[in-house]
Amino acid sequence: MRRITVFGATGSIGQSALDLVARDPDAYDVVALTGGRNITQLAHDARRLNADLAVTCYEELYYELKGLLADTDVEVAAGPQAIAEAAARPVDWALSAIVGAAGLVPGLAALAHGTTLALANKESLVTAGPLLLERAKTHGATILPVDSEHSAVFQALVGEDMAAVERVIITASGGAFRDWPVAKLATATLAEASSHPNWDMGQRITIDSASMFNKGMELIETKEFFGVDPEMIEVLVHRESLIHAMVGFNDGALMAHVGPPDMRHAIGYALHWPDRRHLPVERLDLARIGQLTFEAPDHARYPALAIAQRVMQMGGLSGAVFNAAKERALDGFIAGQIGFLDMSRVVEVTLDKMSATGGLQSGAITLDNVLETDRLARVYATEAFNQLG
Repeated sequence: MRRITVFGATGSIGQSALDLVARDPDAYDVVALTGGRNITQLAHDARRLNADLAVTCYEELYYELKGLLADTDVEVAAGPQAIAEAAARPVDWALSAIVGAAGLVPGLAALAHGTTLALANKESLVTAGPLLLERAKTHGATILPVDSEHSAVFQALVGEDMAAVERVIITASGGAFRDWPVAKLATATLAEASSHPNWDMGQRITIDSASMFNKGMELIETKEFFGVDPEMIEVLVHRESLIHAMVGFNDGALMAHVGPPDMRHAIGYALHWPDRRHLPVERLDLARIGQLTFEAPDHARYPALAIAQRVMQMGGLSGAVFNAAKERALDGFIAGQIGFLDMSRVVEVTLDKMSATGGLQSGAITLDNVLETDRLARVYATEAFNQLG
């Protein structure tokens, strides 16, 4: 029986993972589940999977969660420190599906036990890729990508020599505004940005898809995780979301990973790795699908891609700035304080201000430096969108 923990259990990725776990409950000992404000779901999952511990990151919800689990043996805790303490409990496999920079600390803590970390938290690699990878190496831990694109690259590279790789292509659906006139994007509403044409995801990641900030994050992730040069990484708009990534080799071959737009595919691969096992996902009927389409991304429509390319070239702590500024800009858009196109402006302004001192590229990538850079970037980003507003 494998001991597992799921961070971000109440989000869309966490729920997809628990769907797989619940189909074979005798195979898993659920050590901890963590979540946010949806404590009804958290309590339900902790009860049905007989978890040892349930943690909400909001301290004010402790007693409510405690009440929901009062008739069980499930231990209850609340707050960021409690999540870090949950990560300190040794397990065989942990899923990091917390949204945002908050996922970095528990991910690092889990790696200290030599755990297999299934990483869905983009921000960990974007903000502190070298730190995360070094922690895994030091403790003999394994990091497996759970983003559909990076899982696809990982699978395409099985048995291959990285020296033979010429390029890595990650695909993008194009998001909610892929067919809008660029001039209309300035008036895009929160509701319009929150509707994805292909995937069923949370609001924040759906908006990030519409702006392609999520793809910018994935560019940086690809560089950090696979150690490839920025010039080797490409983005291709693929409306059907069936090819998740492709890897090109020096003999001209292009290996594509094809599968349905269902996160249980990538999660299941990480859960069962190095084996492949049956998964309850759609089997594609390519004859019915008929055709797959591709197009180059419009950089006027998606300025986030150029910003991400700049960050990859800069390296150092610039990824921490990119992520923090993006998160604050997204907060501002959701709150109605700035427009859709203002998000990229906020990130650019923040990156400009913080790179002017030269410290982003020379600073050591330690946890303290990453967290301080994150803090400062949020301050600058808030100032930027207040000025725009």
